[in-house]
Amino acid sequence: PSLAYPAAATSILKRQKQLRRKNVRFDQVTVYYFARRQGFTSVPSQGGSSLGMAQRHNSVRRYTLCEFAQEQEVNHREILREHLKEEKLHAKKMKLTKNGTVESEEADGLTLEDVSDDDIDVENVEVDDYFFLQPLPTKRRRALLRASGVHRIDAEEKQELRAIRLSREECGCDCRLYCDPEACACSQAGIKCQ
Repeated sequence: PSLAYPAAATSILKRQKQLRRKNVRFDQVTVYYFARRQGFTSVPSQGGSSLGMAQRHNSVRRYTLCEFAQEQEVNHREILREHLKEEKLHAKKMKLTKNGTVESEEADGLTLEDVSDDDIDVENVEVDDYFFLQPLPTKRRRALLRASGVHRIDAEEKQELRAIRLSREECGCDCRLYCDPEACACSQAGIKCQ
């Protein structure tokens, strides 16, 4: 006996193909948070104590795209507030020391706590236009590491970073007019003569 299939039935394979979409949809942002550690992976433009992160994340948070945008806005505003406070503090110190030409005990004693939130106007600054990553001075990096629980900062990194910065100042080889592969540092390193 032969089996009859209804004309309206479609195969399972065709049905799966119909359900699959060919476009990509983003509806969620997953953020992994890592503890701060001394880096050993980056080379700051000055000093030692580079910033890094732990090998494994310590928490995960999921956001909708809208929630993530709002969270970024809040974070960027807080960073901007701190930056504007530092600028205001620097301006106050410069005024008290007449642009650094006169010593002032009052200026030496000023801290960020002496700058009132009323002295800065974050609301009238477009955060997206103003926010960008800035290099941090060595003191600030060390303070961030200590605040994150790093009690012993490895001092050897400072010498290693200095050596890397010095090595990056010289690039290429000593070849002039023609390349001698036996004497060319580039050729010996397996790269085209610089």
